[in-house]
Amino acid sequence: MRKFKKPAVDLIRFVLPLMALAGAGFGFLVGTANDAPFIGLLLGALCGAVLSLVLAKFVPSPRAGIAAATVLFALAGFALAGTGGLIGGAVIGFVLGWLSYWLATGRYRAGTPVYATPLQVLWHNTFKFICAAIFFFLIAPIVTVIPLSFNAENFFTFTPAMLSFDPEGYSLKHYRDFFTNPDWQQALANSVQIAPAATLISVTLGTLAAIGLSQPHVPFRRAIMAILISPMIVPLIISAAGMYFFYSRIGLQGTYIGVVLAHAALGIPFVIITVTATLVGFDQSLTRAAANMGADPVTTFFRVQMPLILPGVISGGLFAFITSFDEVVVVLFVGSAGQKTLPWQMFTGLREQISPTILAVATILVVISILLLTLVELLRRRSERLRGLSPG
Repeated sequence: MRKFKKPAVDLIRFVLPLMALAGAGFGFLVGTANDAPFIGLLLGALCGAVLSLVLAKFVPSPRAGIAAATVLFALAGFALAGTGGLIGGAVIGFVLGWLSYWLATGRYRAGTPVYATPLQVLWHNTFKFICAAIFFFLIAPIVTVIPLSFNAENFFTFTPAMLSFDPEGYSLKHYRDFFTNPDWQQALANSVQIAPAATLISVTLGTLAAIGLSQPHVPFRRAIMAILISPMIVPLIISAAGMYFFYSRIGLQGTYIGVVLAHAALGIPFVIITVTATLVGFDQSLTRAAANMGADPVTTFFRVQMPLILPGVISGGLFAFITSFDEVVVVLFVGSAGQKTLPWQMFTGLREQISPTILAVATILVVISILLLTLVELLRRRSERLRGLSPG
C-alpha cells in the first residue's frame, strides 16, 4: 500500500509571507492606537517575517522559541508603553511565536486527512478561525466590562491610569455602592424573591409536561410541544405585551404573583427541552418493572424515574433561574415599582442616571451565570454517564 508522506513546509514561500501578514495585522492595531497605522503595519510585517526566520533557523524547540518571542515582545512593549505595553507585547509575542511553529512544523494539517488538498486544509483552518472570531466577538464585551467595573473614576471608559495599570486607577467603590445603596439592595431582594419562585413553578410544570409528552399514546404531542416552547421563539416584546393585556383583565398586573407567573412561563420551555432530552435515553421497561412489583405511579416516579432524569431537571431549573434573574422586558410590562428587579434597576440606571455601578452589577451577574452554566455542563456529563452515552 502506498504511504502518504508529510509535505515539506516551504519556509520562504509559505511561512514567511503568512507570518509577515500576521505581524502586519498586529502592527496595524498597535500603530492605530499610537496614531501611526501605516508605520505600525510596515514594522509589524517586518517583525513577523524576521521572527519566523530566526525561530525556524536558530530555535528548534517550540517551547523555548515561544518563550523567547513572548519575553522579547514584552520588553519591547514595556519600553514603548510601560506596564500596559508589557502585557500587550507579551500577548502578541506569544501568538506570533506559536503561529510560527504551527506553520513551520505543519501542525496546520492536524485534524485533516493526509490526502487532503491544500484547499481542503485551507477551508478547515478558515472554519476554525471563523469559529474563534465568533467566540471573540461574543466574549469581548464581557472582557471589557469586567475591568471597567474597577474604575476609580465615574466613567464608562478606560482612563489613562487604568491603561498604565496604576493602582490608583482601580477601586472597589462601585461594588461598595451596590452593596450599600438601598435602591440596588431592594432590586436584588426582589430578584432573589421572584427567581426561585418562578424556577420552582417552571421545574414542576415543565417536568410533568416533558414526562407526559414523552408517552407515545398522547395525541397531538408535536402541536402541544410547539405551544409549550413558543415563549422561546416568540419575541419577548410580543409576549410581554400579551401578558400585560391579559394580566390587566384578571387583576394580576403589577403584582408579585403576576411577575412570578410571567417568569415561570418563560422558564418552562427550558425545563421541557432539557428533561425531554434526558428522557430520550430512559428505559421505559424500568417503569413497567416497577408497576409489576406493585409500585403506584407516584412511587415509580420518585423512586425510578426521578433519580435518572434528575440531572436534566436540575439543568432546566438552572436555565429557568438564569432566565428569570436576567429578564427585564417582561417585568417592565407586568411589574410595578414594588417589583423592580435587578435588571430593571440596571435599565433605569442607564436611562435616567449613568451610574458606573451598573458595570459592577453586570460583572456579578456574569460571574453567577458562569458558575451556573458550569454546573449545568457538569450535570449534563453526569446525565450522559448515567444513560451510558459516555464512559464513566
